[in-house]
Amino acid sequence: QVQLVESGGGLVQAGGSLRLSCAPSGRTFSNFDMGWFRQALGKEREFVAAISWSGGSTYYADSVKGRFTISRGNARNTVYLHMNSLKPEDTAVYYCAATLANMSTMEARYDYWGQGTQVTVSE
Repeated sequence: QVQLVESGGGLVQAGGSLRLSCAPSGRTFSNFDMGWFRQALGKEREFVAAISWSGGSTYYADSVKGRFTISRGNARNTVYLHMNSLKPEDTAVYYCAATLANMSTMEARYDYWGQGTQVTVSE
């Protein structure tokens, strides 16, 4: 079974940092564009960041630009989301996703999803 597995979530104080990881299980995703999305309680899931299969192109939501960085591991199979200067409004379940199409801000363009990891930012 093909899966994406997120890790690295947790509880952090405002202003702190976390690094989320997304690793594949069941197949390689080195030739997939990848994205991170998040869903806060009671809200719709929203785009956070995306990266091309080569790692050469990235794109960010305005709300995280300058604070979050998306990157790929050396084998391009693992994707990271480095989150700095965290704010309480960043509290959400964070999901990684993979697409064979070009990276996108749209959920429907992604073919594979992880189960999510909770990030909670306290005041």
